[in-house]
Amino acid sequence: MLREVARLVWGPSLVVAADLIVKGYNEVGDGFAAGVVVVLATALTYVALGASGAERALPFLRHAPKLAVGGLLLALVAGFFPLLLGEPPFSHRPGPGAHVATVGSLELFTPVLFDVGVFLLVVGVLTVMLHHLADPDSEAGTPLDEPHDAGERA
Repeated sequence: MLREVARLVWGPSLVVAADLIVKGYNEVGDGFAAGVVVVLATALTYVALGASGAERALPFLRHAPKLAVGGLLLALVAGFFPLLLGEPPFSHRPGPGAHVATVGSLELFTPVLFDVGVFLLVVGVLTVMLHHLADPDSEAGTPLDEPHDAGERA
C-alpha cells in the first residue's frame, strides 16, 4: 500500500509546489516550501522503494547534485544581477510601474527566478541527503549498481 501511495502522491506534490512558487504567502512565491513539498514526496518514495528502487522510479534523482548547483547559481544571479545596474541586491526587475511580461496570471520578474533557484537548491540538497541516508555507502549522483572507485572496476 505504501508503494501505491508514494506513486500517487508524486504528481499532486508537483502541482502544490508549482502553486507555491507562483503565488506564495506574500504574492512573490515560496521556493523553499515548494522544494520541501517535493522532497517529502521523494522521501516517501525512498521509504517505499528503497534507494535503488527510488532511483529507478525517478531517474532524475541521480542528478540531484547538479540541481543543487544550478539552483544556487540561478538564485545568486537573480539576486545579485541588479548590482550590475547600480541598484541594491534583490531589486525587482522590471521595476515598479514598468510593464511585466506574463504567462497566464504568472508575472515574470526576478523574484520568480530567485524562487525557482531556491526550489532547485532545496530539492537538490535534500535529495542528496536522502540518498546518503538511504544508502550511506554510495556516492550521490552515481547509479547504485556501478562501482564507486577505480579499484572495484579492475
